[in-house]
Amino acid sequence: MSRTLPARRTALLDREVGQAMSRLSAVAKKGLDDPALAELVVIRASQLNHCAFCLDMHLGIARAHGVSEQRLALLAAWEEAGDGVYDARERAALALTEAVTELTEGFVPDAVYERAAMHFDDTRLAHLIGLIVAINNWNRVMVARRVPPGGYTP
Repeated sequence: MSRTLPARRTALLDREVGQAMSRLSAVAKKGLDDPALAELVVIRASQLNHCAFCLDMHLGIARAHGVSEQRLALLAAWEEAGDGVYDARERAALALTEAVTELTEGFVPDAVYERAAMHFDDTRLAHLIGLIVAINNWNRVMVARRVPPGGYTP
């Protein structure tokens, strides 16, 4: 099934909206205090949301933070990849990322939240949730405007 593009889509994002979204992302990442994990989280959400622009951007950032090609390649199958690729803390964060992004049951299941709470103190858990919310916002803004990959420069 092919999608036809409307005649006009704005490439612009209101400056104040963009600044607010950027600030949320930056504060959440800083508070999580684990740049590599932050990138795994935003990449996984971007995979689920089919955001090519964000995937392109965050794959490059993840590599800059030393995330291996194996971990990036297996991220879409993180549950099957096992303990040797992603540790328990990372798997808890990725499970929470999927639950918040998809809200399959209309809410985040208690077991998923409790699993994450076992690995993150209250402050870092709040920042992790903030990061997941932030990337979901970015994904939706970029996908809605159909911004293609390749436009990000560090």
